[in-house]
Amino acid sequence: MIRFEDHIREVPDFPKQGILFKDIMPLLRSPEAFRAAIEAMASRVARPDAVVAIESRGFLFGAPLALHWNVPLVPARKFGKLPGQTVRQVYSLEYGEDTLELHADSLEPGWKVVVVDDLLATGGTARATVQLVRQLKAEVSAALFLIELEGLGGRKRLEPVVSHALLTLPAGG
Repeated sequence: MIRFEDHIREVPDFPKQGILFKDIMPLLRSPEAFRAAIEAMASRVARPDAVVAIESRGFLFGAPLALHWNVPLVPARKFGKLPGQTVRQVYSLEYGEDTLELHADSLEPGWKVVVVDDLLATGGTARATVQLVRQLKAEVSAALFLIELEGLGGRKRLEPVVSHALLTLPAGG
């Protein structure tokens, strides 16, 4: 049995002083652990109509999940990275704002969607992604994460969307 926590490295003071970064690269280096993580994530929810993966590490988990379920992969990208017509959602960061976009034709109204990212912290980016999905009249049936950081309120910010994480780790830092 794979212990996912054995494949997460903690890097102190990255990307800035006081942050204890959760590095997923050891998990990605192990095909067995990576495969087990994808299978475990897929088992948490029913097959959706599409996977919306959050830039950029969410793509690493969203792509194999979309293939597993044989459904479309829809990337949620930072502002200005998608050509053509998009929908946008501005959201707050610790210091300032950022913007996410989806292609305006990426989801069909009524589709059940799973939002995927590597890590749930405060939930701001995931919440913005949920709002983008709703702009396109689709429904977020669940949010999937490899890691959830304790005590930062991300899960609460996503309610009523059901969130699943394979690991819950202390935020640290």
